[in-house]
Amino acid sequence: MALVFLHHVVGDLTVGKPDLAEFSEEETVEAAIRAIGDCAEGAIAVWRRRAPQQQQARLQPAAEPRAARFVGMLNSLDVVAFLARSVGDHEKAMRSPVSEVVIPNPSLLKEVDPGTRLIDALEMMKQGVRRLLVRKSVAWKGISKRFSVLYNGKWLKNIETSSPGGASSSGPPSPSSLPDDKFCLLSREDVVRFLIGCLGALAPLPLSSISSLGAITPHYAHIEASSPALEAIRKIPQDPCAIAVVETNSDGTHKIVGDISAYKLWKCDYLAAAWAMANLSAGQFVIGGDDNATTPISLPDFIINSPVEDGGTSSRPRKFSSRSIGFFSNQASQKAVGRVRSMYRGRSAPLTCKHTSSLAAVMAQMLSHRATHVWVTDAESEDILVGVVSYSDILHAVTKNPTNVVPPAP
Repeated sequence: MALVFLHHVVGDLTVGKPDLAEFSEEETVEAAIRAIGDCAEGAIAVWRRRAPQQQQARLQPAAEPRAARFVGMLNSLDVVAFLARSVGDHEKAMRSPVSEVVIPNPSLLKEVDPGTRLIDALEMMKQGVRRLLVRKSVAWKGISKRFSVLYNGKWLKNIETSSPGGASSSGPPSPSSLPDDKFCLLSREDVVRFLIGCLGALAPLPLSSISSLGAITPHYAHIEASSPALEAIRKIPQDPCAIAVVETNSDGTHKIVGDISAYKLWKCDYLAAAWAMANLSAGQFVIGGDDNATTPISLPDFIINSPVEDGGTSSRPRKFSSRSIGFFSNQASQKAVGRVRSMYRGRSAPLTCKHTSSLAAVMAQMLSHRATHVWVTDAESEDILVGVVSYSDILHAVTKNPTNVVPPAP
């Protein structure tokens, strides 16, 4: 195991992180859409409000811990799926409380002390934790110098406090004994971004292929391109939150043509995407109806409420296209004018790598695109899907014993 996991603590990753601003389950879906655009992994943490009596006594030891009020994670695909099911009444759906959309799952968050070793934090995330709740305070102790290099630019030191009986205690203070200080959230993206700056300490793993490290998940959620896009709602996996849109070949292999995921819908036009999901096939959804020059599709105009500069809304007809939900850039569309375009191109193309790609390359690819996953294709045929790599797979790979790495087949 690389020493970087033993010589760093969670507190090293909190430097520069913004203070936690809780998003209440009582907020509206419209407010959630704005918040999701600014959060890592295209998802926000949803919280219950503190009870009035706890507001007054939150400094008391009996106050409910902040982590106990965590409800679950809400991502962009959850929102689009909710709006797609709200046929004919999108205005009411946008005003609905988030509690009607979010799936309760308190196990996705874990409160940890800033002195928690990085290796322990990675083990939690490998077990399914998506966010670490960390107190942004230096009033903690009990971690020896050999377990951490620095915290806020200073060497960590054991601070022993003497009890009335003369015994010393070097354990970290319990959360209930500390004031309600500021917190921050660490995501898996934060951890991978930290690790990519320590690739030398992880050698030889970063240069090993993802297939030799066992970082490819061969079982992935998928849907046929000809199937209704709305069917993807019933197949949404937890991690990664992505469904591959495929065409099945005669030999049973899958040709990937796109994906429906929280990453792809992160900063899209949610109402346009919801209309498309409710009315189009999966293949049409990922490419955009009227952007496909080879098989033009006549789509009706539809009415949505679009935000205007003064903060209100304005009802105007909108025509669905891949540009309207954020799949294509204007530049890419302009280049395509005047010639036959590929059926699946532009930003609708899924993020892929080959099974021979190195771990470092895949980590850099995910971080540069701020993606939660990368689809893995066969090295011989770039369209044949063989699996997917997620943040969980990356964390398992970087903690792998180098002696257990399977050498690539000749």
